Amino acid sequence: MKIGHSADKLAPPATANGTPVANGQAAAANASAIPAAADASAKIELSSTAATLLSGSGGAEFDAEKVARISKAIEEGTFKINPEAIADKLITNAQELLSKI
Repeated sequence: MKIGHSADKLAPPATANGTPVANGQAAAANASAIPAAADASAKIELSSTAATLLSGSGGAEFDAEKVARISKAIEEGTFKINPEAIADKLITNAQELLSKI
């Protein structure tokens, strides 16, 4: 199933003079557009959400025994998926992340 319209597709890469680039030459054409050195005045700032995600302050711990139990259940074909519990936890996690903003 395709989503979107063919007009939404990106145009093929072009050279500096605007002529289309052949498929094999696309990487070389794009590489020439990248500056050789970074601008010393360039500054990047992370959003508070990104900083929270990178800090790893979620407090989640790795439970090797639980992973082993789940892996064994999957191998044996006895693992049951509870979509309601998954949905509830996704919503709770999203609410927690949004409340930290």
